[in-house]
Amino acid sequence: MKELFDKISSRSAVIITKNYSTSFSIAVRLLAPSIRQAIYNIYGFVRVADEIVDSFAGYPQKQMLDRFEEEYYFSLENGISANPVINAFQNTVKQYNIEHSLVAAFLKSMRADLNKQVYNTQQEIDTYIYGSADVVGLMCLKVFVKGNQKEYDKLKEPAMKLGTAFQKVNFIRDFKQDYEDLNRSYFPNTQMGTITKKEKQLIIEEIKNDFAIAYKGIKKLPKEARFGVYLAYKYYLTLLKKIDRTSAKRLRENRIRVSNSSKTYLLFESYLKYQFNFI
Repeated sequence: MKELFDKISSRSAVIITKNYSTSFSIAVRLLAPSIRQAIYNIYGFVRVADEIVDSFAGYPQKQMLDRFEEEYYFSLENGISANPVINAFQNTVKQYNIEHSLVAAFLKSMRADLNKQVYNTQQEIDTYIYGSADVVGLMCLKVFVKGNQKEYDKLKEPAMKLGTAFQKVNFIRDFKQDYEDLNRSYFPNTQMGTITKKEKQLIIEEIKNDFAIAYKGIKKLPKEARFGVYLAYKYYLTLLKKIDRTSAKRLRENRIRVSNSSKTYLLFESYLKYQFNFI
C-alpha cells in the first residue's frame, strides 16, 4: 500500500505545479518522462513552503512552517510522511542524493519572509536569493544529471545564476504586490515602495549578466532536460525585456505579464531551435 500512497503523493505534486504555475508546468512537461516527476516533487515542496509564508496571513504561519520543517526531517529519518507533498519530496531527495544543506538553506530563506521586510545590503539579499532560488536550481540540477556529482559540479554555477535571474525577475515583476500586500522590499539601496529609472536599469543589467552565464550552462545540460529548461529561460528573458521597456512608474502601479499568445510563440520557436540543435 505504500506504493499506492507514493503514487498519490507524486500526483499531488503535479496538481500543485499545474495549478500554481502554468508557465512552469508547461516547461516541466517538456522534460523527459524519466526526470519529470522528480521536478514536480521539488516544485510541490517549495511551493507549499512559499505559500505558508506568503499567502496564509491570519493563520499561525510560524507554527505552520515549524511543523512543515519538522515533518520533512521526520520523513528523512523514517522514509515516509503522511503529508503527500513532503512524502514525494523526500523520495526525490533520497533518489538523487540532494544535499540536505540545500533544503536547509531554502527553509531558512522561507523563515526570513516571516520576519524580514527590508534588505539593506547586497550580502543580505544575496543570502536570501541563494536560499530561496539558487538552491532550488541546484536541486533540479541534481535530477537533470541523475546524481552524477562530476556533471553537477561542472554546471553548478550557471544553475545558480539561472535561479538568481528568475528570482530577480520575480522581484521586479512583483514590486507593487510585494510592497502593498506583504510590505516587503527586496532591493538594497532603494527606498521602500519606490524604484527610479536608474535603479531599475542597474537591476536589469545585473539580471542580463546572470542570464548570460546561465545560458552557457543550459547548452551543456543533458538532452533530457535542455528543452524544458531553455523554454523556462526564454519565458523569463521575454518577461525581462518587457519590464525593460516599461517605465519605473508603471512598475510601481502594475504587474507585468507575458501574454498567452507570446508564450505559444516562444514554445514553437524554442522547439525549432531544440530540434535543429541550435541550443
